[in-house]
Amino acid sequence: MTTTAPERVPTKAPHSLDALFSPRSVAVVGVTATPGTVPYDIFHNLLHAGFRGPVYPVAPGKRAISNVPAYRYLIDIDQPVDLAVIVFPADVVDRALEHCARKGVRAVVVISAGFREVGPEGQQREDRLKRLACAHGIALVGPNCLGVINTDPAVRLNASFARKMPHAGRIAFLSQSGALCTAVLDYAREKQIGFSKFVSFGNKAGVAESDLLEYLHHDEETDVILLYLEDLRDVRRLVAAAQRVTHEPPVKPILAIKAGRTPQGADAAASHTGSLAAEDDLCDAAFREAGILRVDSIDELFNTAILYAYQPLPAGDRLGIVTNAGGPGVMATDAAVREGLRVPRLAEETQANLRGVLPATAAVKNPVDVIGDARADRYEAALRQVLADPNVDQALVILTPQSMTDIEAIAQAVCRVHEAARDGRPAADLPRVAPKPVACSFMGATDVAEGIRVLQQAHIPHYILPEWACRAMAGVQAIRRMFEEPPDVARRLPVDDMAVRSVLDAAPAGYLAEHEALEVLEAYGLPVVPWRLCTTADEAVGWAEASGYPVTLRVVSRQVVHKSEIGAVALDLTTSEAVRVAFDALRDRVAAARPDAHIDGLLVRRMIPAGYELILGAKRDPIFGPVVMFGLGGIYVELFRDVVFALAPLGPRTARNMVRRAKAGRLVEGFRGGPRADIAGIEECLVRVGQLVSDFERLVELDINPLLASPAERGNAVADVRIRVA
Repeated sequence: MTTTAPERVPTKAPHSLDALFSPRSVAVVGVTATPGTVPYDIFHNLLHAGFRGPVYPVAPGKRAISNVPAYRYLIDIDQPVDLAVIVFPADVVDRALEHCARKGVRAVVVISAGFREVGPEGQQREDRLKRLACAHGIALVGPNCLGVINTDPAVRLNASFARKMPHAGRIAFLSQSGALCTAVLDYAREKQIGFSKFVSFGNKAGVAESDLLEYLHHDEETDVILLYLEDLRDVRRLVAAAQRVTHEPPVKPILAIKAGRTPQGADAAASHTGSLAAEDDLCDAAFREAGILRVDSIDELFNTAILYAYQPLPAGDRLGIVTNAGGPGVMATDAAVREGLRVPRLAEETQANLRGVLPATAAVKNPVDVIGDARADRYEAALRQVLADPNVDQALVILTPQSMTDIEAIAQAVCRVHEAARDGRPAADLPRVAPKPVACSFMGATDVAEGIRVLQQAHIPHYILPEWACRAMAGVQAIRRMFEEPPDVARRLPVDDMAVRSVLDAAPAGYLAEHEALEVLEAYGLPVVPWRLCTTADEAVGWAEASGYPVTLRVVSRQVVHKSEIGAVALDLTTSEAVRVAFDALRDRVAAARPDAHIDGLLVRRMIPAGYELILGAKRDPIFGPVVMFGLGGIYVELFRDVVFALAPLGPRTARNMVRRAKAGRLVEGFRGGPRADIAGIEECLVRVGQLVSDFERLVELDINPLLASPAERGNAVADVRIRVA
């Protein structure tokens, strides 16, 4: 059967994905008449989920499907079609898509598998779909996906083969994995979690996560967006789209799980930066810049999302705890502190009020222990006092089932207190306060099930363990901080980019000679001490005498990258005779160890005073683009792996946060009485390195290791640098 689509007054500007989420009509292309098959189940879901428009089955050789007249081809349908769901075998999907183009279909969901995921032949099929969709302006979701769901009562679209239509809610879920989607829907139904939109986008041949984020940013049914990603492609576009969602009104949080790994290229370990730049670290950096909160599990994803979606945003990180058992209260306190929350002492007035309503043996400081025999009235009185306390921003209610515990009544009491606080209706003897979030942990399973049901129906988040509640609250705090901190803005510093271009244009692929690398750093304002490339011992001695001792000597050869390993470096030379002897000795040593190496000369530099050894690196990643690395340098960089990453170019706040996040940041601040380094100078170096790697596509890897960081009066200095160009 079919129904007529009602008139809907648009409430926002038209979007290219409107035909996907709010179609006036849908065709299922490739329907079968066999229940339990994917094509049949999709058609059945569309018919029985309450979709408000006509649904057309396209089934060659069939006269009707479920008593609905069927069509041989899509182009045989005599009415407009907004959305087509294709479930034909992979090798004929392109012909079905051509029919969609001829029909003027604006959105297509390709459920079928057998594309990029199966190898080169499948990749070719997918590329053809992508070209067709692009040429005809079709919003293409998939292939290899579960489908699309919109629970909006005005639409009721279930264009998927999910077992059941999810409840309506304020959470949008976007997943690259269709199999995960089915599990998530079952998980959410059991926990009574509702969705606004639910999308499995599969191989991303057309519509990707960035397009979906841009649509959901202004979707009035969505408050929070959840992402499950297996691979990242256009990272810069994802970052830009996510920044708009998380920082431009109406702001919405994005929580994401990123699974899978991208294989590193064979030459990735040629530098410290390349070997340390794991995809996971770069993903963390991209998500930080985008304002995306990365989580590790489905539980954590939804635990945080429901707290944000169903409860008011807390004003701060101070947690009040009400419990009927001391042990879980202590566990919750430990977990809260571990997650970065505070468990403050309650105000003296609050403690006095609690003593008036609780037994003498109750604890009233925080956690508030209402004692094991507590019933609903005691919980209700304690929670009202805790929420009214000026030192508390949010509350956690813990219950362990005792023989006398009226679990359902206690859950109802929590709901009453929460509703009164939300609506600004506190008890007569309590001050009016802004709404504060409430979460619960009724510990157990069977005994507490009815109480949990009451809480979930009232949209009060419930967590199996208090630790999970604390972690969710910490996640909401991270969201709050993201909202409060605008995106960093990279501002260009004055540099001599023409000098760098001159060096790079003349350089072959591979590593720059050291003097060329120093010229590049000098042109971009990095702290390089005076130096000279000398071809004779007399020239080296003359420059050392003129510039002052002590000096260092380093062999310059494109074939010798790791100089210290073959003794191609001499340090702390204090006399002309020492320079002369070292000059000849280094040339002979390199000639013996690497007879194939061409020696351009020896680099004579002023000796750099000792300082903290740091590494500043950069690389051009094939997925993430230009990135910058900072951490502990010297010979231990790969042993301790104390490095952090950020996408380039960097703003000043990003550079500052990089230094703070690395353990090396504590070192340069003056750890255990050590001298404080020129931290502002280090941050500026990071900004300049980011600008350099962003400006020149040929620059693929850069290591400054070490950068010797000294107090501000002495400044920082580049001790060694390697630059590789494509």
